[in-house]
Formats: sequence, structure tokens, C-alpha cells
Amino acid sequence: MFGWVRQGFQRAYERMLRREIGDGPTHVAIIQDGNRRYAREQGDDAPDGHRAGAQTTERVLEWCEELGIEELTLYAFSTENFDRPDHEREPLFDLFESKLYEFAKAERVHESEVAIRAIGEVDMLPDRVQEAIDFAESETAEYDNFTLNIALAYGGRAELLGAARDVCRAVESGTLAPEDVDVDAVESRLSRQHVRDVDLIIRTGGDERTSNFLPWHANGNEAAVYFCAPYWPEFSRIDFLRGIRTYESREKSWQRTRTERAVALVRAVAEVELADAKAVAGRLRQQLPSSGAAEVSEELAKRSDESAD
Repeated sequence: MFGWVRQGFQRAYERMLRREIGDGPTHVAIIQDGNRRYAREQGDDAPDGHRAGAQTTERVLEWCEELGIEELTLYAFSTENFDRPDHEREPLFDLFESKLYEFAKAERVHESEVAIRAIGEVDMLPDRVQEAIDFAESETAEYDNFTLNIALAYGGRAELLGAARDVCRAVESGTLAPEDVDVDAVESRLSRQHVRDVDLIIRTGGDERTSNFLPWHANGNEAAVYFCAPYWPEFSRIDFLRGIRTYESREKSWQRTRTERAVALVRAVAEVELADAKAVAGRLRQQLPSSGAAEVSEELAKRSDESAD
């Protein structure tokens, strides 16, 4: 009885969230946290939690397609994760390997024209994972309808340091002039694959931090951030829609702020111009006959009324 009521409420709430969402973000990045904690609470081992999380990943891909999102980046394995014990790392590498091959062969991936890409220091990964990455990327290289970035052996600080070193080497060798070091020069050296600016970061598992994730693409774009309590295997469509709503609320607020600033700037400029015009008119009054001065005053009053409007 109560289960049926709860399901009905969830469906109604989901429909309400969907109605509140407009165009939505272009690029969503997700920190998939809580797999191991989920497994512990279920009385399972860490690899079981990661396998459950992989099922959530497949569902999120479907939700992105439904909402017209064009790019999804998943934080699957950080450079810090190499510090985990072998009995946790190896099953993860097995999972990455099998899922990459599975995704690359899936009919849905090819029907939807999904480009699978890996970002991060992939040369740190085991050979078998690197081979799976090469296979997935080559099988989907021609697609551009949707992009799935998988962050493997990824660290935002390391990414920025690598780009800075590449820029320094290019300047030192003479292939890049110092005055040509700009946003494009840095961005082209950030990742082995092109990544567009991030609009929304979602983190599951309850922690409220972005963990060194895509600092250039997210912070530089002032991405919205949505933190939620469910572990990644428990992450639901309602949670995802809440994240999208957070992005849209932030975007509307930012647009409203920009409009208010633009209006204030126009008014400030108009006030300065009006003050200058009054000063000029004052000087003209001293030099023109009384009839000419009256015409200047009339024109000035007319422009003052227009500025007020």
C-alpha cells in the first residue's frame, strides 16, 4: 500500500521537475562517489559497489539523451585512486576494461552516435585498460551526436601543470611566441581529447567538494554545482533532474544579474553624457543670443526626458 503511494508520488514529482526544466545544460560532469560505502552498507565488497554503479552510468546515458544533453563526463578513477590497495584497484581495472568493450560494441551507442573518449593520464593505466580505451575510441571516432568522456587516471592539477609545461617548452623551442600564449594555447594542451566547457557538476555520496575535477573547464565557465546525498548506485532520475534544475536556476539568476548590470551601465553612461551636455549648453548660453539659448534648453530638456525613459 505505502510502496504504491510512494511510487505514485515519485512519478508525480518527476513530472513536475521535468516541466520546470527548459533547454538544460550542454555538458554535465559527474563525480560518481559512494560506490564503496554503498557496498559496505549492503554487506558486499567494494567491487560489487562499483558494478552496481556501472548500471547507474547506463541509466544516466539514457537520461542525457532524453534531455538533449550533448556531453557527459564521468569521474571514474582519479590519480589519487592509485594509492588504493591492489585488491580494490584490480577489480576496478577489470570493470573499466569490460565496460569499455561493452559500450564500444553496444547497438545503442552506434544508433545514438556516441563518441567514447578517455581523458587523463591513461598511460598510467594497465596495458589491458589502455587497449580497451583505444578500441572504444577508434570504434566511435566518427560520431559527434553525443560525447561520453571517461576520466581515468585524471587529476585537474596535474592536467593544468602538464599544459603549463607544454606551453613553456613551446616558448623555449620558439614554436610559440610569448605574446601568443592565450586561452586557446593553454586549452589545446589540457587533454588528449577536446572537452567543451562544463555547465553543471553533480557529485553524489554527500560530500560537498569538487575534488580537483575539471578546474579549467568548470571553474572558468562558472559551472553550477549540485551535491546530493544518494550514493552513486542509488542515484535516481529525480536526483538528476534536481541537478538540472539547479543549473537552470543558477543560469536564470546569472542572466538576471547581467541584465541588471547592463541597465545600470547604460544609465551611468547616460548620466555622464547628460552632465557633459549640460556643461556645454551652459557655455553656449553665454555665447548665443537669448533665442538660441532657449532652443538649446528646450532640446536639452527633451533629451533628459528620453534618458529617464
